[in-house]
Amino acid sequence: MDQGILNALVLPLLFSICGGLYLYVRFPERRPRALLVMTLFQLVGAYGYATSPDDGLFGLLVLHAAVVFILLVRHLQAPTMLPGNTSQ
Repeated sequence: MDQGILNALVLPLLFSICGGLYLYVRFPERRPRALLVMTLFQLVGAYGYATSPDDGLFGLLVLHAAVVFILLVRHLQAPTMLPGNTSQ
């Protein structure tokens, strides 16, 4: 059963990493929503790990958490642009 949870969560977590990176780089105005969705994917993976622990799933969750953490820190350090301060 342990391998089944890993197989069920590998593609969603990899999709979350790829899709989150794409949204983060391509659409700066959607960053908060993308980070929230990535955090929710992390919680789903954590629930899967809690129900049946597996070393492969743990490694994937650590990778996913590291990506989410790095993107979140970069987002919090980035200055926000006010709507009226755009130069043309």
